[in-house]
Amino acid sequence: MGLHRIIQQSLKGISIVLVCEMGSSLFLSFPSLAQTPPPAFRDLSNHWAAACITNLSETGIISGYPDRTFRPDAEVSRAAFAAMVAKAFPQIPPVRSAQSFSDVPAAFWGATAIQQAYRAGFFSGFPDGSFRPNAAITRAQALTALASGSQWKAQRSVKATLATFKDAKTIPGYAEGAIVAALEKNVVVNHPDAQKINADRIATRAELAAFLCQALPDRNGLIAKTYLPVIADSSPIQCQEIRGVWLTNIDSDVFFDADRLKLAIQTLHAQGFNRIYPAVWNWGYTLYPSEVMQRKIGLAVDPRPAGLQGRDILQEMITEAHRLGMTVVPWFEFGFMAPADSELAAKAQDWLAKTQTGETTWLEGSDVRVWLSPFRSEVQQFILDLVTEIVGRYDVDGIQFDDHFGLPVEFGYEPTTVAFYQKENGGKQPPKAANDAGWVRWRADKITQMMATVFKTIKAKNPKAKISLSPNPYSFAYNKSLQDWRNWERQGLIEELVVQVYKDSFTGFDRELTQPEFLAAQSHIPTGVGILAGLRGKKVPMTQIQQQVKATRDRGYGGVSFFFYETLWNITGESSDRRKADFKELLEISPPNCQ
Repeated sequence: MGLHRIIQQSLKGISIVLVCEMGSSLFLSFPSLAQTPPPAFRDLSNHWAAACITNLSETGIISGYPDRTFRPDAEVSRAAFAAMVAKAFPQIPPVRSAQSFSDVPAAFWGATAIQQAYRAGFFSGFPDGSFRPNAAITRAQALTALASGSQWKAQRSVKATLATFKDAKTIPGYAEGAIVAALEKNVVVNHPDAQKINADRIATRAELAAFLCQALPDRNGLIAKTYLPVIADSSPIQCQEIRGVWLTNIDSDVFFDADRLKLAIQTLHAQGFNRIYPAVWNWGYTLYPSEVMQRKIGLAVDPRPAGLQGRDILQEMITEAHRLGMTVVPWFEFGFMAPADSELAAKAQDWLAKTQTGETTWLEGSDVRVWLSPFRSEVQQFILDLVTEIVGRYDVDGIQFDDHFGLPVEFGYEPTTVAFYQKENGGKQPPKAANDAGWVRWRADKITQMMATVFKTIKAKNPKAKISLSPNPYSFAYNKSLQDWRNWERQGLIEELVVQVYKDSFTGFDRELTQPEFLAAQSHIPTGVGILAGLRGKKVPMTQIQQQVKATRDRGYGGVSFFFYETLWNITGESSDRRKADFKELLEISPPNCQ
């Protein structure tokens, strides 16, 4: 009988009979009979996990016994914990096909929940083809199940981390990595001694409830910190390769539906990606509800796609990605650029940069753009307000700027900038040649000063937020976009660098990886390579992507990020399933500097 059908019957009064027949096996699977809030459990007075247990009971994830007890110290079967997991994580997509177990007949009360938990990756069977549904589950097994299904991976040295616990020698080898990953996620709860894992002991009902409360983001804080172990600072962080992808609303509808967005993040995680760079600023609008933009143009979020209205997609992405252990670095895709016909351009005419002939427009492909002058204090404050709004309001892991956080070399002749230049250069006019070396240097230095202000402002608001940059290769970035990122890196103004190396020619691609400023950054900060996965009108074969990733690793770089999400496997000209499998295989390989 399926889990859903059992729940339906329990509402008709059958679950009490099942509880009597199954004992402790049922408490984790089904909500209480009554449609009113469940009564308080009479055996949880002053219990260390009472708040957590009550919360999970009220939401139907666990339930107690007909006599209004919870029996917090009772054992829990593998089947019962599988049912608990199925209720707690109903949205995690399957990662494998169903499996028949020799000791789980179709009529078994927990068969459906076991299959759901198995397909999602939480549980595996035994070599003899059994599941052992009635066997009591240990703490190590439960933590391994949670880490496996949630796809948590240990980032710290496993041996060094576990060595700090009093009973490290009793932790089974199969569970070591999973337990460290769970420790890093703050999921492990040790009562009464926080520094004893008790991995080989049978888990109690209260302990499993506590693990679950810690694993569910909206239930953190229900367990006293006294029982949460501390990971020693001496445990070194393991090498973690950047495995990122850019998400945007250009040629993509991934943002425009909440379920589609959540599934996209889950799919990326399942294939091995560990960070996302979602666009939050482009086309002259924010993609999250912004008070800054509401004040400036009267629109808090991009009004064109209906799918953004009434939502906060940035918060949605943070919640889901962090649940999976992924990093979220919002991406200011348009930087100082905006469409020429945007509300922002219309309302900020005095902010626009100009060429020597007084033009304010610039072609990006066939799109007509304008640029906000980065030399104007009002523009600088506007960008700072957007940045601080994000790092102050959201639990982001950083902020990323790209090649648009600069200015095309043709611009900078607007009157305010000319006056600024004259003040610092004895009244001289800027050179007529836009690429004059001194004129390029003066403007690039001013943008560097702006970057220093951005860095200081972000760190004052959120010291943990990392400043990431995704520029073009240096020579082009400096000479064409006045973006002196080599100097930024030397001054410590960026903490992650992902250089866009969008070349089909392998020789040209590999040549960029040997440029001195690129190699220098590699020795100072996490440095990765941006790889083109395709464009709307350009298909990039998987063989090219594989070759470029291998070259990146062979050169010792810290990872890769792909532009962009839709061209990973949705619009490729190749089989979507095959591309997913290829990416998963590619991203499971440990790079040389992580072995």
